[in-house]
Amino acid sequence: MSSQSSILPPIGYGTWNRDKPTAYQGVLDALELGYRHIDTAQAYDNEEAVGQAISDSSVSRSDIFICTKVDPVNYGPGQVRLSVESSLKKLQTDEVDLLLLHFPSLHDEYPIEDYVGQFIDVYDSGLCKHIGVSNFTQKYIRQTLMMLDERTLATNQVELHAYMQNKAIAKFCSELDIPITAYSPLARGALLDDSVINEIAAEHQASNSQIALAFLLNKGYSVIPSSANKQRITDNLAATKITLSKQELQRIEALEQGMRLVDADWCPEWDTY
Repeated sequence: MSSQSSILPPIGYGTWNRDKPTAYQGVLDALELGYRHIDTAQAYDNEEAVGQAISDSSVSRSDIFICTKVDPVNYGPGQVRLSVESSLKKLQTDEVDLLLLHFPSLHDEYPIEDYVGQFIDVYDSGLCKHIGVSNFTQKYIRQTLMMLDERTLATNQVELHAYMQNKAIAKFCSELDIPITAYSPLARGALLDDSVINEIAAEHQASNSQIALAFLLNKGYSVIPSSANKQRITDNLAATKITLSKQELQRIEALEQGMRLVDADWCPEWDTY
């Protein structure tokens, strides 16, 4: 499988946990400030607001990389394409740049052969430029790859931050040239009070969030931080300009504490390391 790293912009604006008005304004602000990667999902219930913000923005649609995700509740027989068509209508676009399966089927309610098969049909029909997965463990990635033939996965979007570096799945995906997109890259704000991050931030005259994001960017991951604050949205984008030394990366790597934030009873059995 060839590397797909060139497909994903290094940083995107995430819209998880943003209600419709906040998502609308956040996307408008992000695009104005220079973001070109916008991440949403059916489960976020804000695709319509995201689509309207993209439409109202002065940035051309052709310059914007839109990612959305199919909700596992829509994995039933014949449901995947219908749900994607609904997403496209809300997003006001004929195709998204990246379409992900948001989770493996919850409690394996639906056979992976069926919903991945439907997903492939959506891709082959031209409703998305690229496909990927989110929160897929090694087990589910192996099963998916067996069905893709010559098609490739553009990413596996997973929780990943300095406090939970998800090394097992990151290593597995790296070996298969599947790029990682890190969600909750700031550990939902927990990293903003970290003393090590703070020391490194002071050395670079940067913010803690910039250093926490730069850590992931320097390791080759894409990141999708989210904020409703325009100044923080601006600060986060500047993380792409920060280069950390090997010693600084090692100091941040040592912050690992296995702090997984997404771990509900319906989640797959996570890979451990």
